[in-house]
Amino acid sequence: MAGPGDLGNLLKQAQKMQREMDLAREEIREMTVEGSAGGGAARVEVDGDGTVKAVHLSEDAGLGDDMSALSDLVLAAVRDAQTRAEQVKRERLSEVTGGMDLPGLF
Repeated sequence: MAGPGDLGNLLKQAQKMQREMDLAREEIREMTVEGSAGGGAARVEVDGDGTVKAVHLSEDAGLGDDMSALSDLVLAAVRDAQTRAEQVKRERLSEVTGGMDLPGLF
């Protein structure tokens, strides 16, 4: 049977995990993740939440006036960056939870 001391320790652990989660979320918000497409012809930077912060297009991408191909490259780079940001976010928060999948945290 668990005593009052066990409950106190559990509460302290939960508070510690909450502080670590808050810190991890702040780190995630401040990080920058890059995605690319076309061998680097299009590069996109997103923050940890996947919001696009910058788009870089290579002058030597050889696209000329092909706006359709350019649009496809940018879209692919955005998706790549957002996928990478989500992966980094999951990995970082998983470190805090010790690998436990806690619904609502991600």
